[in-house]
Parts: sequence; C-alpha cells; structure tokens
Amino acid sequence: MTDVRVVVGGAVLDGGRLLAARRSAPAALAGRWELPGGKVEPGETPEEALTRELCEELGIEAEPLERIPGEWALRPGLVLRVWTARLVSGQPRPLQDHDALRWLAPDQEHEVDWLDQDRPAVAEAMRRLGSSYAAGA
Repeated sequence: MTDVRVVVGGAVLDGGRLLAARRSAPAALAGRWELPGGKVEPGETPEEALTRELCEELGIEAEPLERIPGEWALRPGLVLRVWTARLVSGQPRPLQDHDALRWLAPDQEHEVDWLDQDRPAVAEAMRRLGSSYAAGA
C-alpha cells in the first residue's frame, strides 16, 4: 500500500446535537459543510491530532471518544477517518478555514450541504445521537 496520510474529522457532540462547520477555503469547497478536523502530523496519534485541530480551528477543548467505522478517500494519498468527540470546554468559533458553525439535532442533518465524503460519517454520528437521545442519555 502506498503512503496514505490521514485526515481526522471530529463529530463533536453536545447536548444531543452535532457541530457542523462551513468551509471558507479552498474555493472548490467554500460554502459546503463538514466535520471539523485536519491532517495528522508526524508523531501524533489521530486522537491527538483531532484534539489539536479542534483547538486550532474552533478554539475548543474536545475529548475524542469512538472512531466511526470506515474511511473515505479525499484525494489520492489522503483519507478521512472520523471520531466522535465530546465538547469539554469553550464555545466553538470559526477561527480557521470556516466562516460559520451550526449545531444540528438528528432531525436537522439534511439542512446543510455536507461535503460528499463527510456524509457517511455524519449519518452514523446522527444515528448514534438519535438512539442515545431517545434513550435519554
């Protein structure tokens, strides 16, 4: 297998809602919504990278929880892997690469135009949110 670089995405959950971030760059992705995150740097675990990226991009402290099964090709040599994460502290703000944020309940999943590669992970995160929300967790 060739060298593949991992991009981590965070399905940040808080109060029965999922955080969505609208891209401001690059131009090809601007205006579409994604799970925030970024590239894993050499020497980092994916969980460490996710914690760092969420701090840099949103100004929050988040705790990675579970990896959502699967990975999605972003471009040759780059794959997306997604973890659920719990908001620990801070109020999310669009600091880098985003111009808007939105908290979505499970029934609001389709109100934003998600990037195609994020859709499977978003659907799974929303499924988990819906079942835990229904269970009163």
